[in-house]
Amino acid sequence: MANNRGYPHFRRFLSRRQYILTTALFTIFAFVFSIFLLLYGFAPKEDDILKDDTRLEEPQQSQSVQQQVSDENLWGASLSHGLHPCIKPTVRHKAAQGSDHYITVRSNGGLNQMRTGISDMVAVAHIMNATLVIPQLDKRSFWQDTSTFSDIFDELHFITTLQDDVRIVKALPKELESIPRARKHFTSWSGMGYYEEMARLWKDYQVIHVAKSDSRLANNDLPLDIQRLRCRALYRALRFSPSIEILGKKLVERLRSHSGRYIALHLRYEKDMLSFTGCTYGLTEAESEELRIMRENTNHWKVKKINSTEQRVGGFCPLTPKEVGIFLESLGYPPITTIYIASGEIYGGEARLSELKSRFPNIISKEALATAKELEPFANHGSQTAALDYIISVESNVFVPSHSGNMARAVEGHRRFLGHRRTINPDRKGLVELFDKLESGELKLGSSFSHLVQEMHKNRQGAPRKRHGPLPGIKGRARLRTEESFYENPYPECICRSKKAVRNEVNALKLDVT
Repeated sequence: MANNRGYPHFRRFLSRRQYILTTALFTIFAFVFSIFLLLYGFAPKEDDILKDDTRLEEPQQSQSVQQQVSDENLWGASLSHGLHPCIKPTVRHKAAQGSDHYITVRSNGGLNQMRTGISDMVAVAHIMNATLVIPQLDKRSFWQDTSTFSDIFDELHFITTLQDDVRIVKALPKELESIPRARKHFTSWSGMGYYEEMARLWKDYQVIHVAKSDSRLANNDLPLDIQRLRCRALYRALRFSPSIEILGKKLVERLRSHSGRYIALHLRYEKDMLSFTGCTYGLTEAESEELRIMRENTNHWKVKKINSTEQRVGGFCPLTPKEVGIFLESLGYPPITTIYIASGEIYGGEARLSELKSRFPNIISKEALATAKELEPFANHGSQTAALDYIISVESNVFVPSHSGNMARAVEGHRRFLGHRRTINPDRKGLVELFDKLESGELKLGSSFSHLVQEMHKNRQGAPRKRHGPLPGIKGRARLRTEESFYENPYPECICRSKKAVRNEVNALKLDVT
């Protein structure tokens, strides 16, 4: 009885057990089948893989470089090592004295050549105990700019800032306008002794006219107070006119609000520079001929026949837009980087600039940042628009010049003065070797190429150092031409180490000794 009563329960138990087992087996089978489909049923075709690999090849290279380079190494300023600007006169500095001897000056060159030349003339006037008349600006250079001193600079600020150093007046007294003047081309890179000798001219003349102002003072071996006076003139007194300063600061604010940080690229790939240097790499025959004719017709350019290949191999040519793109990418800057183009019209226009934009599409110019109305007052005034570029370059997170011209040197020196802000100076000679190997197939873009570029430039990013002297083996006055410009690196005369930093170094040396 008991067995008969329990049997139906047992049969129901078996049915329930079979149901659970069947369900479990079905679930396992479905899971295995889905894995099979995932691995094999929906795998992309080989052609699709090749297409995807080709499409992603360049970004993968960029990402690998970015992973190797920290954000600080891309954007951070160099360690200051306790350095700070120091341009105050020493106790030995002689104050300005009233003088009835006058120096008039015709500044020559572009904006920054004139700025550094005017700063030299301030120091020369002090040495010769003369009154400096506000300089006339160059109106005959390539840009044909008709701007006056007060159009570009804050004239009153210039006069008052330097009033303790040298007397400056807006114009010659009327009674002196018609008297004979001594007309001089002061010798380039001259020292104190030369100008003390030139002061003998005051015995015969009341006015000395200086026909050229650039590079009239030596880079080195001048008294500390003369060097600091040059810095006070350039970094404090030669402030741009209010209209330029206001718009320049607005454009910097717009750039920062757009991306937070940016590179200022002085892309000196302009017609006058290519013609002057004879650099025709990558140009058509028609373009090369156009540049040659321009060089032939420019009287004050002395060298007419130039070997373009030798120029490029020697590192004397500006980098092309394409070369700049490869260079920045190899350093580790991502494609989203904002780059401000601090230059005039690029030779070849948008077609040639596109070779940079293909790697860095966020390219911005003055014309994109400012309205037409804002730029209208500066139209046809190359020196004034160059002043806007100068402000934006000095304030940038990173400054990169494609060629070591006057603006590149002036901006680098100013950024060193303000705290050694990151300035990447391309080794053009070394880069050309790498670019040529890329072109021949000996090297390929990727992490190995990036490593070579980064190693080549690890000591070329604006870190504190003293000025380079003349190149070895060059004698006589020719060696002065090979020295690093004072305005490119005003350390140590205008950049000093804090007392705290000096004490720390002394204590560290004591610890090493003990």
